[in-house]
Amino acid sequence: MTTRRQFLTVSAAAAAAGLLPPGLAWAQPATAPMQTRKIPSSGEALPVIGMGTSGSFQVGETPAERDPLREVLRRFFAGGGTVIDTAPSYGTAETVMGDLLAELGLTGKAWLATKLSGVNGREAGLAQFSASLGRLKTDKVALLAVHNLGDWKTQFEVIKQLKAEGKVRYSGLTHYLESGQDALVEVVKATRPDFLQINYSVSTRGAEKTVFPVAQELGVAVMINRAFDDGKLFARVKDKPLPAWAAEAGIGSWAQAFLKFALSHPAVTVVIPATGKPDRQSDNLKAGDGPTLTQAQREDLITLIG
Repeated sequence: MTTRRQFLTVSAAAAAAGLLPPGLAWAQPATAPMQTRKIPSSGEALPVIGMGTSGSFQVGETPAERDPLREVLRRFFAGGGTVIDTAPSYGTAETVMGDLLAELGLTGKAWLATKLSGVNGREAGLAQFSASLGRLKTDKVALLAVHNLGDWKTQFEVIKQLKAEGKVRYSGLTHYLESGQDALVEVVKATRPDFLQINYSVSTRGAEKTVFPVAQELGVAVMINRAFDDGKLFARVKDKPLPAWAAEAGIGSWAQAFLKFALSHPAVTVVIPATGKPDRQSDNLKAGDGPTLTQAQREDLITLIG
């Protein structure tokens, strides 16, 4: 079996020799290194590590700003990733993502998720989605979600219309705060979306009691944001060694430990950490390999975080 390292070495040599278009050599995943989980409503399998774009892809047009992001994308696809989450409210993120995917020849390989964000009324929702397609340089996306439940009744109907037209495959609802989870649960029950997106981490576990049981009962896929609690988790483990069991769990960094914690809950389908740094992207992707954390390991992590 070809390892990730062997694949990257061969691909880089081929690209350097001009045997493959720039970016394409990197973009071909190795032999299924990433674990997958199925979307309950369709059975489609998704790689368990995706990527977010809030902050990380909100950059300008200079090479200094965009070159690292090209490498982030190359490593992401080479490591078996496909799921990319963005939104029109994330500044330049949709534009930058659309430009770079097109430059690298990767638009068709991306499982794109975006949102209806901060709009009211049907026409405004349709107009915003059309603009998102333009920025992303595509005519359809995999997932369209109502962002933070804004005008959810109208915007969810817009998503259903776009889904019927074949411009969207999956419907979704999102929130990013524990304070919004009770409301999210009620809307999920009312609409039964294909996906929900919610914050969940070692230090913010409210979804275990509110959102996850309903998602499992209704067959809703779960996408996790803020798995690092906006970076606060790293401050909590500063200068602390990894747990003694980390190696047997396939963990080589705290980032991997936190991502594996989120993935170890059976309700979770995919986690979407955001980074603009290539080395951190490579590190994050490794959390998609190896065993799932045991309950004892989960509890140990919770204790270590304090």
